[in-house]
Order: sequence, then C-alpha cells, then structure tokens
Amino acid sequence: MLLNKIVINYYLVVCFSMGTTRQRLSAEERQEEIVKVAVDLAAERGVDEVTTKDMADAMGLTQGAIFRHFATKDDIWFAVMQWIRARLMKVIGKAADEGVNPLDSLERMFFAHIAFISKHPAIPRLLFSERLHTKSVKLKQLIQEIMAGYEAKIAALLAEAKSQGIVSAELDENGAAVLYIGMIQGLVIQSSIFRGKRSLEEEARKVFPVYKRGISAK
Repeated sequence: MLLNKIVINYYLVVCFSMGTTRQRLSAEERQEEIVKVAVDLAAERGVDEVTTKDMADAMGLTQGAIFRHFATKDDIWFAVMQWIRARLMKVIGKAADEGVNPLDSLERMFFAHIAFISKHPAIPRLLFSERLHTKSVKLKQLIQEIMAGYEAKIAALLAEAKSQGIVSAELDENGAAVLYIGMIQGLVIQSSIFRGKRSLEEEARKVFPVYKRGISAK
C-alpha cells in the first residue's frame, strides 16, 4: 500500500514537472517547437493540407496559443524556411570546410545536402509548394534569397577550382552552379515519383560522378 502511494506521488510530481516545464518555455523555444511541428506535418500531408488547428492539436495547444507567437499561417511558414536555411547552411558549410580542395568541398556539400533532405523529407514539399511561391511575396523572396545564396556559394567554389586547374578553364561556373542545384531538385522529384522504388542516396551516388567528370579539367 505504501509502495503504491509512493509510485502515485512520484507520477504526480513528474506530470506536474512536465506541465510546468512546458508552460515555462520561452517565446523563442515555443516558436521553434511550432516550427518543428509544422515541418513534421508538412512531410506527412504537404504544405497546403496543414492547418494551424493541426499544429495546435499535435502540440496539445489551442489555435490561440499558436497565434500568440505567429500572427498568420504564412508567418509560420516563413519561420520554417528560416529554420531550414539556418540548418542547411550549417550542414553544407561544415561539409565544405572538410574538403581537401574546392571540388572535394562541392562533392561533400552535395551528399550532405542529399542526406539532409533524406532526414527532413518535408523540405522539397516546402520549396516546391505553389502556395509558398505564388501566394506570399515575402515567402517567395526568402526562397529566392536562399537559392541565390546557395548558387553563389557553389559558383565561388567552382571559380576557385578553375583557378587551381582542377576543373576546365572554360567552365561557366554560374551555369555549372545552376546545374548542380538542378541535379538535387531532379533527384528529389524522381525519388518522390518512384517513392520506395529508388533510393535518393543511391541515385545521387550515380549522378554526381557524371557531373564531376563533365566539369573536371581534361
């Protein structure tokens, strides 16, 4: 009997502590929690199908609690895209730093990006969502900034590789940067179409050597 009381009291303390911890989340922590839930739901249903009620239900909150942190649904998706940019740039930046030369950095970035997408399958749905591209100017501009910044980083590495004689001296680094990103987009679309039949990572391992041979110095 005494043991049962101890167990019950312990359970109540734990539950109370969990509830207290949840209530004491800072505004920034709560916003990040909402963003992560939105990403998870987008992976399951797609951007257009996810509602703020879905987000609130998944977190055990009211919609009012969601709107205390984000004025509109588009503000949530804007925060999601910022969250993705910060984490993706960190991942590919680390991969680039580990390269022994610019071309090796590009290869490491490519596979780090593929791994990141595999870990966060919602990302392609977000980037290719018609809603985010056409119905929100602010979101469209942010996505364009992300893409432009990424292209510039790739082009800079290709220019450096060209100066070192690693890639063809005649290479158009800007065009090659567009093709680099296009490979990733194409692989993602193909993986979505052949869901379960083609591995994103395996297809990436087939494709990048072709790209590498195409730009390398003869």
